Amino acid sequence: MGRRRLGRETAFKALYRLDLVGKGLEDAIADLDPAGDPEARHFAQELLETVSANRARVDEVLDAACDRFGLSRMGVVDRSLLRLGCAEILYWRWIPGRVSIDEYVEIAKKYSSEEGAGLVNAVLDRVAREARPEEVGA
Repeated sequence: MGRRRLGRETAFKALYRLDLVGKGLEDAIADLDPAGDPEARHFAQELLETVSANRARVDEVLDAACDRFGLSRMGVVDRSLLRLGCAEILYWRWIPGRVSIDEYVEIAKKYSSEEGAGLVNAVLDRVAREARPEEVGA
């Protein structure tokens, strides 16, 4: 597994715990341990900080991208993955949107249901199309 994938999975697990337990971001960052890989830990920390700093906007964009229901009605796994993927698409433009989508779909296949992976794909694709129209068709 690559360092970025490990960092994404680590950030996902931390954000999932934050959502369930309600711990603070500092506690979640302190608990990060991506198999002793400092680069993956740094990637995860930066991703969590990006989500935290832009949480209101990320949730607003995701609510608009979800046709039938909002984030509050989703399972914690899917909601956590969508927040991370959306933050990456909106604020980390050096990573192509398709790469971010593919990464979170693969993580969803591992931690969510088949329907969850489809949801992650559809919602993040919609976010990317609206946030990065220059990438559409590329």
